[in-house]
Amino acid sequence: MKKDRFILKAGFKSAVIWGLLILLIFVVLNPITRFQDSRDSTRWSEISNILIAIKIDQIDNGGSYLPAIREIDDDSIYMIGTDNNSCNIYTCDTTVTSSASCVDISSLTIEGYLGSIPVSPNGVGLWTTGHTGYTLEKDSSGILTVRSCESENTTEIFISE
Repeated sequence: MKKDRFILKAGFKSAVIWGLLILLIFVVLNPITRFQDSRDSTRWSEISNILIAIKIDQIDNGGSYLPAIREIDDDSIYMIGTDNNSCNIYTCDTTVTSSASCVDISSLTIEGYLGSIPVSPNGVGLWTTGHTGYTLEKDSSGILTVRSCESENTTEIFISE
Protein backbone atom coordinates (compact mmCIF):
# COMPACT_ATOMS: atom_id res chain seq x y z
CA MET A 1 0.00 0.00 0.00
CA LYS A 2 2.80 2.44 0.92
CA LYS A 3 4.66 1.41 -2.22
CA ASP A 4 1.59 2.15 -4.37
CA ARG A 5 1.24 5.61 -2.83
CA PHE A 6 4.94 6.29 -3.43
CA ILE A 7 4.62 5.28 -7.09
CA LEU A 8 1.47 7.40 -7.46
CA LYS A 9 3.19 10.45 -5.90
CA ALA A 10 6.32 9.95 -8.02
CA GLY A 11 4.21 9.60 -11.18
CA PHE A 12 2.24 12.72 -10.33
CA LYS A 13 5.42 14.72 -9.66
CA SER A 14 6.90 13.49 -12.91
CA ALA A 15 3.77 14.51 -14.85
CA VAL A 16 3.80 17.97 -13.22
CA ILE A 17 7.50 18.46 -14.03
CA TRP A 18 6.97 17.39 -17.67
CA GLY A 19 3.92 19.65 -17.96
CA LEU A 20 5.84 22.64 -16.61
CA LEU A 21 8.76 21.87 -18.91
CA ILE A 22 6.50 21.74 -21.98
CA LEU A 23 4.74 24.94 -20.90
CA LEU A 24 8.11 26.63 -20.44
CA ILE A 25 9.22 25.57 -23.92
CA PHE A 26 6.06 27.05 -25.49
CA VAL A 27 6.37 30.26 -23.50
CA VAL A 28 10.06 30.67 -24.33
CA LEU A 29 9.87 29.64 -27.97
CA ASN A 30 6.36 30.96 -28.75
CA PRO A 31 6.15 29.23 -32.12
CA ILE A 32 3.39 31.42 -33.57
CA THR A 33 5.47 34.55 -33.03
CA ARG A 34 8.52 32.84 -34.54
CA PHE A 35 6.54 31.97 -37.70
CA GLN A 36 5.29 35.57 -37.92
CA ASP A 37 8.82 36.91 -37.46
CA SER A 38 10.05 34.57 -40.17
CA ARG A 39 7.40 35.79 -42.65
CA ASP A 40 8.18 39.43 -41.79
CA SER A 41 11.88 38.76 -42.32
CA THR A 42 11.12 37.30 -45.75
CA ARG A 43 9.04 40.37 -46.59
CA TRP A 44 11.90 42.73 -45.59
CA SER A 45 14.32 40.78 -47.74
CA GLU A 46 12.02 40.66 -50.75
CA ILE A 47 11.12 44.38 -50.77
CA SER A 48 14.85 45.13 -50.56
CA ASN A 49 15.52 42.83 -53.52
CA ILE A 50 12.75 44.47 -55.55
CA LEU A 51 14.04 47.99 -54.91
CA ILE A 52 17.66 47.02 -55.57
CA ALA A 53 16.68 45.37 -58.87
CA ILE A 54 14.70 48.46 -59.95
CA LYS A 55 17.60 50.77 -59.06
CA ILE A 56 20.23 48.65 -60.83
CA ASP A 57 17.99 48.53 -63.91
CA GLN A 58 17.63 52.31 -63.69
CA ILE A 59 21.41 52.76 -63.56
CA ASP A 60 21.94 50.35 -66.45
CA ASN A 61 19.38 52.28 -68.53
CA GLY A 62 20.92 55.71 -68.14
CA GLY A 63 18.71 56.86 -65.27
CA SER A 64 15.35 55.83 -66.76
CA TYR A 65 12.93 53.65 -64.85
CA LEU A 66 11.26 50.65 -66.42
CA PRO A 67 8.44 51.71 -68.76
CA ALA A 68 5.90 50.22 -66.31
CA ILE A 69 7.24 52.47 -63.53
CA ARG A 70 7.54 55.57 -65.74
CA GLU A 71 3.86 55.18 -66.67
CA ILE A 72 2.42 55.05 -63.14
CA ASP A 73 0.89 58.15 -61.60
CA ASP A 74 2.99 60.01 -59.05
CA ASP A 75 1.95 59.61 -55.42
CA SER A 76 -0.34 56.66 -56.17
CA ILE A 77 0.23 53.27 -54.58
CA TYR A 78 0.11 50.31 -56.96
CA MET A 79 0.03 46.61 -56.22
CA ILE A 80 2.98 44.86 -57.84
CA GLY A 81 1.73 42.06 -60.04
CA THR A 82 0.48 41.00 -63.44
CA ASP A 83 -3.29 41.44 -62.91
CA ASN A 84 -4.98 43.96 -65.20
CA ASN A 85 -7.76 45.04 -62.85
CA SER A 86 -9.05 44.91 -59.28
CA CYS A 87 -5.61 45.51 -57.86
CA ASN A 88 -6.96 47.73 -55.08
CA ILE A 89 -9.38 45.23 -53.48
CA TYR A 90 -6.80 43.62 -51.22
CA THR A 91 -6.34 44.58 -47.60
CA CYS A 92 -2.93 46.13 -47.06
CA ASP A 93 -1.24 48.00 -44.23
CA THR A 94 -1.15 50.95 -46.67
CA THR A 95 -4.15 51.38 -48.95
CA VAL A 96 -3.56 50.64 -52.63
CA THR A 97 -4.84 53.83 -54.28
CA SER A 98 -4.65 52.80 -57.92
CA SER A 99 -7.76 50.97 -59.05
CA ALA A 100 -6.40 50.50 -62.54
CA SER A 101 -4.01 47.67 -63.19
CA CYS A 102 -1.19 46.43 -61.04
CA VAL A 103 2.30 47.62 -61.91
CA ASP A 104 3.97 44.78 -63.81
CA ILE A 105 7.72 44.69 -63.15
CA SER A 106 8.20 41.22 -64.62
CA SER A 107 10.63 42.66 -67.18
CA LEU A 108 13.13 42.69 -64.30
CA THR A 109 13.13 38.89 -64.46
CA ILE A 110 13.45 38.87 -68.25
CA GLU A 111 16.43 41.22 -68.04
CA GLY A 112 18.02 39.15 -65.25
CA TYR A 113 17.72 41.60 -62.36
CA LEU A 114 15.46 39.24 -60.39
CA GLY A 115 15.22 35.45 -60.57
CA SER A 116 11.45 35.75 -60.17
CA ILE A 117 9.01 38.36 -58.96
CA PRO A 118 8.73 37.83 -55.19
CA VAL A 119 5.35 36.88 -53.78
CA SER A 120 4.69 37.74 -50.14
CA PRO A 121 4.32 34.84 -47.71
CA ASN A 122 0.65 34.26 -47.01
CA GLY A 123 -0.51 35.76 -43.75
CA VAL A 124 -4.02 37.15 -43.93
CA GLY A 125 -3.94 37.58 -47.71
CA LEU A 126 -3.47 34.91 -50.34
CA TRP A 127 -0.84 36.31 -52.66
CA THR A 128 0.02 35.26 -56.21
CA THR A 129 2.09 36.61 -59.09
CA GLY A 130 -1.07 38.47 -60.19
CA HIS A 131 -1.14 40.41 -56.93
CA THR A 132 2.08 39.81 -55.02
CA GLY A 133 1.33 41.40 -51.66
CA TYR A 134 3.91 44.11 -52.35
CA THR A 135 3.18 47.67 -53.45
CA LEU A 136 5.10 50.35 -55.32
CA GLU A 137 4.77 54.12 -55.08
CA LYS A 138 6.68 56.76 -57.02
CA ASP A 139 6.47 60.25 -55.58
CA SER A 140 6.67 63.46 -57.61
CA SER A 141 10.43 63.74 -57.01
CA GLY A 142 11.05 60.20 -58.29
CA ILE A 143 11.59 58.50 -54.92
CA LEU A 144 10.31 54.93 -54.95
CA THR A 145 8.76 53.21 -51.95
CA VAL A 146 8.21 49.47 -51.92
CA ARG A 147 5.91 48.16 -49.19
CA SER A 148 4.64 44.85 -47.97
CA CYS A 149 0.87 44.64 -47.77
CA GLU A 150 1.13 42.68 -44.55
CA SER A 151 3.24 42.97 -41.46
CA GLU A 152 2.60 40.71 -38.52
CA ASN A 153 4.93 41.82 -35.74
CA THR A 154 5.70 45.37 -36.81
CA THR A 155 3.67 48.42 -37.85
CA GLU A 156 4.66 48.52 -41.53
CA ILE A 157 7.34 46.99 -43.73
CA PHE A 158 8.65 49.44 -46.34
CA ILE A 159 11.80 50.77 -47.91
CA SER A 160 12.33 53.99 -49.87
CA GLU A 161 15.10 55.27 -52.08
